[in-house]
Amino acid sequence: MNKNDIAVIMAGGTNMYLKSGLPPVMAKIMGKPMILHVTGAAVNSGVGKVVTVVPAKDTVITESLKAEFPGKPVFTVEQNSPLGTANAVLQAYEYLKDCAESDGNVLILNGDTPFMDANTVCAAYASHINSGNDITVITANIAKPFGYGRIIRDTERKFIGIIEEQDADSDVKRITEISSGTYWFKAKKLCEIITTLPPRANGHYNLVDAISILIELGARADTFFASRSDIILGANNRIQLMELNEYAKRQEIEFHLSAGVDIPFSDGVIIEPGAEIGIDTLILPGTIIKGKTKIGKNCVIGPNSIISDSVIEDNAKLNNVQCYQSVVKSGADIGPFVHIRPNSVIGNGVHLGNFVEVKNSNIDTGTKVSHLTYVGDSDVGKRVNFGCGTVTVNYTGKAKYRTVIGDDVFIGCNTNLVAPVKVGNGAYTAAGSTITEDVPEDALGIARARQVNKIGWKQKK
Repeated sequence: MNKNDIAVIMAGGTNMYLKSGLPPVMAKIMGKPMILHVTGAAVNSGVGKVVTVVPAKDTVITESLKAEFPGKPVFTVEQNSPLGTANAVLQAYEYLKDCAESDGNVLILNGDTPFMDANTVCAAYASHINSGNDITVITANIAKPFGYGRIIRDTERKFIGIIEEQDADSDVKRITEISSGTYWFKAKKLCEIITTLPPRANGHYNLVDAISILIELGARADTFFASRSDIILGANNRIQLMELNEYAKRQEIEFHLSAGVDIPFSDGVIIEPGAEIGIDTLILPGTIIKGKTKIGKNCVIGPNSIISDSVIEDNAKLNNVQCYQSVVKSGADIGPFVHIRPNSVIGNGVHLGNFVEVKNSNIDTGTKVSHLTYVGDSDVGKRVNFGCGTVTVNYTGKAKYRTVIGDDVFIGCNTNLVAPVKVGNGAYTAAGSTITEDVPEDALGIARARQVNKIGWKQKK
């Protein structure tokens, strides 16, 4: 790929059938908006710049692109009214002109075809360059081509144009080779036509017409047949969106099955692209693995767990766990009903039991937090035992402070550790204590009122 080449992504359209307050390209496939899938394909193909055409006054798509591709040459231009595909591309004319002046090529993509990938784009580019084409149309063969533009060839199978569904007669509608809506153009040829293209009867300007006119003027045009037909799939309504997600989900699960992951039942299992899972790890029903999660070997994840942007090391077990942006080390046994909030590190062999919440904390090797406990903003040592109902009280109402607990500490049931506070190695706290001062090594901290029994109190009351 030449760094003078650019990509233009059409994302300025509307779709009333999705019934959403968001632009249609922000509809999600496997947890990520379609526009980010498409832009990722363009960026990964190696083009010098990616220009996305967005609706007028857009902030949603633009901010999403900035967050997903920081520091990348990804730009946006606005389309005031959705007046067709050629009109959308025209909004990027300044970029097209610069590309033409450097004898570059332009990749045109639809923002709502999330399965278009960099491999297909690069293979089509190689064909485009090697054949000396002015236009290369990426095509695919599908059994049910309704709604797609059909590829028209002459008697010698030479590509001569595209006829869209609404313009097709019954013979054309039987054609199963369709246009993906993704094209490579020589920038000079595209610039020649894009500013002078006549509108259709409805006032729209269509790239299909631009291709036809360029062919009539002698431009060299050909097709690149994609090996995967799914690259053309898009969603015009919520039903199709669900179908795309079901398809993508199945593809991802099959990828991990082939890599040695054990997924005996796929019910409710969602694994987003980019996750890494080691061999012989068991994924149980209802498990959702999101973002850049990495899971080691011989783990058991689920049932009914969410793991997001986290690292789970070998031999860990997570049952009914929600874990976000954290690290769970080897052999940890967690759940059921545990919430691990961001920036936590759960050490080797740690046990977190029923209804435990951990936030922004480090819990070292062999520690047991068995049930009904909150550990927040804390650094916990090795082999600590937490009694039921313990709370590290990390917030004063004005500021947050950390609790530090040494090795081999025993925290009695219903202890409140009011930060900032430190419990030394080998120390104990008595059940029901509210600890506001440091507890020295090997000491017993008791902070509760002495019991008083009021004899005959019920009768007097």
